[in-house]
Amino acid sequence: MPSIGVRGLKGAGGLKTTNKDLSPVQQLLEKKYNGGFLNRSEKVIPAVLFIMAAVSVLTTLGIVLTLIFETITFFRDVSIVEFFTSTEWYPFSNTDPVYGIWPLVLGTLKITLIASVFAIPIGLAVALYLSEYAGTRTRKIMKPILEVLAGVPTIVYGFFALTFVTPVLREVFPSLELFNAISPGIVVGIMIIPTIVSLSEDALSSVPEPVRHGALALGSTKWETASKVIFPAALSGILASIVLGVSRAIGETMIVSIAAGSTPSAALDLTSSLQTMTSYIVQVTTGDAGFGTTIYYSIYAVGFTLFVFTLLMNMLAQFISKRFREEY
Repeated sequence: MPSIGVRGLKGAGGLKTTNKDLSPVQQLLEKKYNGGFLNRSEKVIPAVLFIMAAVSVLTTLGIVLTLIFETITFFRDVSIVEFFTSTEWYPFSNTDPVYGIWPLVLGTLKITLIASVFAIPIGLAVALYLSEYAGTRTRKIMKPILEVLAGVPTIVYGFFALTFVTPVLREVFPSLELFNAISPGIVVGIMIIPTIVSLSEDALSSVPEPVRHGALALGSTKWETASKVIFPAALSGILASIVLGVSRAIGETMIVSIAAGSTPSAALDLTSSLQTMTSYIVQVTTGDAGFGTTIYYSIYAVGFTLFVFTLLMNMLAQFISKRFREEY
């Protein structure tokens, strides 16, 4: 291929043009096609990217295989029927330990439900405001605040729930116990609000401007355009953001470990202590459970159950995103 610099060797009036007269892109191509630039990066970069992708895939595979093998070891000592049907969870009993996962599952679902009820309406309202109503200055103020909220360590959220939210709630509801489901549920909801806001706002902003202009031209008000045109058009991204936010609530650890307590209970009471799947794993790994004991292997069974929950939620998010996607 002829060098791109050949075309510029003669300028107006037959004067020769040096490399200094070429643009940076032309100089780069001049070096490349004249053999001055060795094109090794074109061969190295794909290999580096493949290695990075392979590491992530192998890491995921290793985690899944570890959970599976250790869970199988657990079920050699505990009946799988008891694990999925019993409503009692007393692994530390010296006489008759019982391993029924449902109290931990229900505790996780109670926290997730409270967090979702609190976070979804607020998150969607903030996303709609930022996308359709807020000015440039307001966005510049609110966006960093949400980013800071997303960057707060979860252990800080946990102490906030225990030392601030719970006392405030107990002033209103005196029967509320120190460890309960409502306080950590609300704080988990606060934690997932930035996720819902960010992804939903991106989905709303991606709706083309002609759609807005068309709705307004037909006589729709600003609210009618936002709620009846823009919101349905971005529904796939909005639903995906909700599912991902709920997935994060399911897997939250430190907030529930600090503020929810450690009492496995299959009751539907939200005012008393409970235990989630993640908080049980924390309890065992920071306790005196010996390596190779049934209690030790139980954390892998609980972890595998939690992994299945989050996997199903992520699959649901992908399905919703594809099912309700609008093409423009």
